Amino acid sequence: MNELEHYITSYFGIARHDLEAISSLFKLTALQKGDYYLKPGEVCGTLSFQRSGIIRVYIQDEDRETTQWISTKGQFISDLSGIIFNRPARASIQALTDCELYTISSQDYAGIGKRIPSWHELEKLFIARCFVFMEERIYTLLSMSTEARYRWLFDQQPELFNQVPLQYLASMLGMTPETLSRIRGKKIK
Repeated sequence: MNELEHYITSYFGIARHDLEAISSLFKLTALQKGDYYLKPGEVCGTLSFQRSGIIRVYIQDEDRETTQWISTKGQFISDLSGIIFNRPARASIQALTDCELYTISSQDYAGIGKRIPSWHELEKLFIARCFVFMEERIYTLLSMSTEARYRWLFDQQPELFNQVPLQYLASMLGMTPETLSRIRGKKIK
């Protein structure tokens, strides 16, 4: 069982033949460090599950970049508004390291329901998990202190602090790099 199949099984409980049908639609792809998965204005035509590597999702404004998320092994990456509603992306999605991904095209994704009768229920669970994740991120940014946000990310993904430039982490946490350095200096854990 590969990483994608393990994820699907652990979160959605699915019959083996349905799991194999879904998994067969995902192809192993690669992104090299610096490559873009998606650029602003493009319509995302894929959904990917990260087998390895680190990917950054960010918005480029006139005077600054804002990191929305840093995705790592075991997470999905896409622009759902593109893959589901065919809307152009606002964010850039770029590999910070070499990455391996299990990737499905939007056409194959759209056709899963015809192959697997239970797909619509599974998709609803998947979208609900994405929504809950976004609610947690919003809660984190709006209601937690800077120290609590740092602690939250450190508890979730401590490896990022050794692998990702601190200015990206600071931006993702809604603070300046100087504030992040000050908090790290306190060794809050």
